[in-house]
Amino acid sequence: MYIKKNYILYLLIAPAVILTIIFKYIPIYGATIAFKDFSPIRGITGSEWVGFKHFTSFLTSPNFIEILMNTIKLSSFELLIGFPIPIILALMLNQLRKSSVKKNVQLALYAPHFISVVVVSGMVFLFLSPVGPINAVLSTFFDKPISFMSDPDYFRTIYIWSGVWQGAGWASIVYVAALANVDPQLHEAATLDGASLLQRIWHIDLPTLKPVMAVLFILAAGGIMGIGFEKAYLMQTPMNSPSSEIIATYVYKRGLLAGDYSFATAVGLFNAVVNVILLGVVNQVVKKLNEGEGLV
Repeated sequence: MYIKKNYILYLLIAPAVILTIIFKYIPIYGATIAFKDFSPIRGITGSEWVGFKHFTSFLTSPNFIEILMNTIKLSSFELLIGFPIPIILALMLNQLRKSSVKKNVQLALYAPHFISVVVVSGMVFLFLSPVGPINAVLSTFFDKPISFMSDPDYFRTIYIWSGVWQGAGWASIVYVAALANVDPQLHEAATLDGASLLQRIWHIDLPTLKPVMAVLFILAAGGIMGIGFEKAYLMQTPMNSPSSEIIATYVYKRGLLAGDYSFATAVGLFNAVVNVILLGVVNQVVKKLNEGEGLV
């Protein structure tokens, strides 16, 4: 009776549900090749079952620890450095009272988000090359140019801070929108009571942002192993590969370039399972710290 009465609502949501099933759930069947020796000629159903052979091969491979630690370090540092910066930007933007200045600053902060990752990587190589502008400035202090893109020690720093430059402004939009809901009378009353700017931010703005911060942190921490391969692959050189080789780039090379689809799927599946476990653990931790409020 309820469905019949509200069938229009079900019709509206039906395309989204159908597309989700087609493009999100049906392709999961392809993950079965992680347990087979997949052959494009024999297909998924005709390929031989091999159990956990590819998982064992990955977990016992000589470079497993290096790739795993590179992925964890890159994602963890990116989360620790990149997560609070959009919040700080949003709090600073919220203090700008002149709307024209605020709009121009927001435009300048949001613009890098629309630059392609390929272009950003090219800019990084250009600026940090031995004959680039950064080394031109540093030449006054050092005798020899620094090969930033060839030294594994610089890779994580360059990757993370170029990502902060490109994405922090865009990521602050959610927090700016949340701060727009703060009643200005709260700030006025706090100012009359003698509260300083930092005290108003601490006791009024941050509690408003707390639920949004909790949800976004859970999602970010849950995807800590799912760092994309595009930028890491584009910034990778044979010299910095000891730091830049992560699970995503390894899967790309083994799966698409070397044609070892079953092995690459097994590695990707291992990555996904770790992500799901992390998502559940972080969600429970945040719920305990956030008075029972979490993702689910």
